[in-house]
Amino acid sequence: MKRVVLNAGRIGLVFRNDNYKRVITEGVHWLNPFEDVVEYDMSKQFVPPMELNILLKDEMLASLLIVCELKDSEIALQFENGNFKNVLTPGRYAYWKGATEFTFMKADLSEIGIADSIGLNILQRREVLPYVRVYVVESFEKGILYIDGKFEKVLQSGSYYFWKNAVAISVTKADLRQLQMEISGQEILTKDKAAIRVNFHAQYKVVDILKALNENKDFEKQLYILIQLALREFIGAWTLDELLEKKESISEYILARLKEKADRLGVELKDCGIRDIILPGEVKEIMNQVLIAQKKAQANIITRREETASTRSLLNTAKLLEENEILFKLKEMEYVEKIADKISSISLSGGNHLVDQLKEIFVPKK
Repeated sequence: MKRVVLNAGRIGLVFRNDNYKRVITEGVHWLNPFEDVVEYDMSKQFVPPMELNILLKDEMLASLLIVCELKDSEIALQFENGNFKNVLTPGRYAYWKGATEFTFMKADLSEIGIADSIGLNILQRREVLPYVRVYVVESFEKGILYIDGKFEKVLQSGSYYFWKNAVAISVTKADLRQLQMEISGQEILTKDKAAIRVNFHAQYKVVDILKALNENKDFEKQLYILIQLALREFIGAWTLDELLEKKESISEYILARLKEKADRLGVELKDCGIRDIILPGEVKEIMNQVLIAQKKAQANIITRREETASTRSLLNTAKLLEENEILFKLKEMEYVEKIADKISSISLSGGNHLVDQLKEIFVPKK
């Protein structure tokens, strides 16, 4: 006889001539000399030395094993003592009962959605990610989910997980923040056939994601064309001079003209306006000449107005001096004071007739 001792946590399969006979557990066992024992660690996965179906015919062995069978479209999340350990692919797996608590969470990959019982901390493990599709909708976005090309639902901000399989899944997203559109270098003819270039800008916001993404194709391109046509319509109705005077009113016109059309695109125009009006070189030169002529004419008018006012003031002063002798004398003294400021010294003789002498010096004789 052959003595075999199995320690705690160990188990053995008895074979004779490569044929399975029985299972033996912890303790001391006496075996036939022609029998062999294959020992296993009960805390590990059981890897059978032969076809598992044959071994499971032994009811005692079957009662000591946990068998996990997975179909072609299934995977299983394996847990040991409540902690995630591994992902099992299609096939049959056997684990020993008792020493370690083995649990399994099956998932059918042919389905699209992932059960809520599978937490995000599991889905984000590197072992699980190859089986998962992830779509992220930012806080300033909304998304539309399509399954097999069909509209499914609108997605709010957040992360969305789906099993990776043959079913086509796509998510289109729209930015819900206020956006800017530049319409630059538009060459347009005015009513009087002046060719100008216009740089235009518009602020808009997506307010209905279904209209913007599901009911319209390239809604931004469509909005661009609508603004472009409205801009040409406005400019073509005015002459160049009228346009330069009324360019501030284009914002109100565009907003009112496109309100209904923008709504059909799922967007709202917030504001718009002309940034630049670029004139051809010849027109710009002519306008500069006109502007210079206008400014010169205005300057001449102001000069003549000032000369007239000065002459009128001198005439009024002369009349007052003629009518008032004392005022005339004071004016003479004022002149003398001004002259004295510019002359270092003046020598006079003749007694008390100082004013008469100054008058003779500074006032021409008639």
